[in-house]
Amino acid sequence: MRANTRLRTPCKIGLSFTRRALGQAFPALILASCAHLPAQPRGQPAYWGFTGPWDRRSDSSVIEHGSSLAQIITGWIALDTTSFRPFLLYSDSIGNLPTVAPRKTALITSYFGTRFHPEIIRGIGGSPQVSAITAGAIAALVDSGGYRSVVVDFEGMTPRDLDQLLTVTRAVADSVRAHGVSTVVIAVPAADTAAYPAPLLLQPADLIMPVLYDQHWSGSPPGPIAAPDWVMRNLGTRVAEVGAARIVAAFPLYGYRWRRSAETEIISYDEARRLTTMTNTSLSRDHASATLHAISPEGWEIWVTDRALLATLVREARQLGVSTFALWRLGLEDAGVWDLIGR
Repeated sequence: MRANTRLRTPCKIGLSFTRRALGQAFPALILASCAHLPAQPRGQPAYWGFTGPWDRRSDSSVIEHGSSLAQIITGWIALDTTSFRPFLLYSDSIGNLPTVAPRKTALITSYFGTRFHPEIIRGIGGSPQVSAITAGAIAALVDSGGYRSVVVDFEGMTPRDLDQLLTVTRAVADSVRAHGVSTVVIAVPAADTAAYPAPLLLQPADLIMPVLYDQHWSGSPPGPIAAPDWVMRNLGTRVAEVGAARIVAAFPLYGYRWRRSAETEIISYDEARRLTTMTNTSLSRDHASATLHAISPEGWEIWVTDRALLATLVREARQLGVSTFALWRLGLEDAGVWDLIGR
């Protein structure tokens, strides 16, 4: 992690509250301590990139452009749904490249198959002993892979699960730090401050990563993936919670194609361009959401991220004081994104 991710926190809220007191006092604390959002930070923003180890396009993107990234998430550690034991979900085929190794990061996730499994975290978090054993096994995998930063992603939890979530994340953070990890990041759903209260999660972690995409997703009706007004509303809430310097804002690089008679599919920028060109379908910008959009007479609809949308999201996030951004995921991006990042 670069030093510029640990800047002055403009509206830090004390973390000594109990859960009940925090819930009662939180709105007033935000108003009192964050009356003014920070000005745009000086200097260049830092970018992180998530790889998709199953997709060769991701490796190619890292090989060609990885030097522009501050951190590259190359390692995938999942948790078994039965034993709760951690395992490598994918082989890290690119993490040991000399240009990648100093900046590679591990993702620790409860996602497996087609969804997140909150029952795993509930099971582990119900026992400090099980949490310690599981965290130790995770730390061993992180250490063996040579990772010095981790992103913890345990989505799907509810407010009733907060004790278990904190127990597990604290155990994981303590264990990986004992094995040389310097930066622990916790991914949080953009809008769910009840199940994922940033002030409490930042007790074990260094940074939080609001997931600012899938405003519309594969199971929803078609629509923009990360409209700027939706992104800034949710990001502004997180900045008010803990300050901009403790945030890594996660933005999309991909699109979706919703189909009338088939499942929705993830689509890259290049695929969206190619498909609309082949079918003589207009791919134009929806001005309300700043997102490229196309509707075909054959019954499919595309919404996809491009350089212009990402530039808008970064510019507006920097006006909130945020200076570090994570991109999901490499290999699907508009090539023009690298001109933005490399400036």
